Amino acid sequence: MDYADARKRMVDGQLRPNKVTDPRLLDAMRELPRERFLPRAVMARAYTDEDVPLPGGRAMIEPMVLARLVQLAAVRPGDRALVVGAGTGYGAAVLARMGARVIALEADAPLLEIARAVLPDYLPAGAVRLEATDPAAGFAAGAPYDVVLIEGEVPEIPTNLSDQLAEGGRLVGVLGFGRRQGKAVLGQRIGGGFSTVVAFDCATAPLPAFARRPGFVF
Repeated sequence: MDYADARKRMVDGQLRPNKVTDPRLLDAMRELPRERFLPRAVMARAYTDEDVPLPGGRAMIEPMVLARLVQLAAVRPGDRALVVGAGTGYGAAVLARMGARVIALEADAPLLEIARAVLPDYLPAGAVRLEATDPAAGFAAGAPYDVVLIEGEVPEIPTNLSDQLAEGGRLVGVLGFGRRQGKAVLGQRIGGGFSTVVAFDCATAPLPAFARRPGFVF
């Protein structure tokens, strides 16, 4: 398979027609070999317009949805970014290619193993700091963040993530409503408060770390 041609077709056929216009983002996704961030068995699906399944019930977000989320975050060179549920590290690599300083949280050992093996091949040392920890808790030691990217569907935005944003910071993610119905949201911290707006309809695989625990039944 000609992966370089597939990357070009992804950018021209999936991203540009769906309002992805940031040149740094388009360059990052044109240059990074998305297939290298996938297990060999599913590499051929790297550039399809759908989520790609990963071990442990996880998924790599489809290119268009990831690109639109990143564009919503308005990433600037030098921004401190937190990637929550980073999986195999592709989203973190995109942010780093755009000039962000990235901390990526992932608790799944097989996914982290892929990220640790691949990231050094395409980024300078230290561009992405991987942390093997519960993504739902965020990473207060590195806060405050200019950008938080949640790489998966969550039922709500936890306050411990919004609280780790800097003033003017942006949080992007997908809120799920069941049956593959979801909405991409942009949250911002302004004047000490945090508010969200719906940006577009989409759906992706949920992040298990954020699943609501069943309540007591009397």
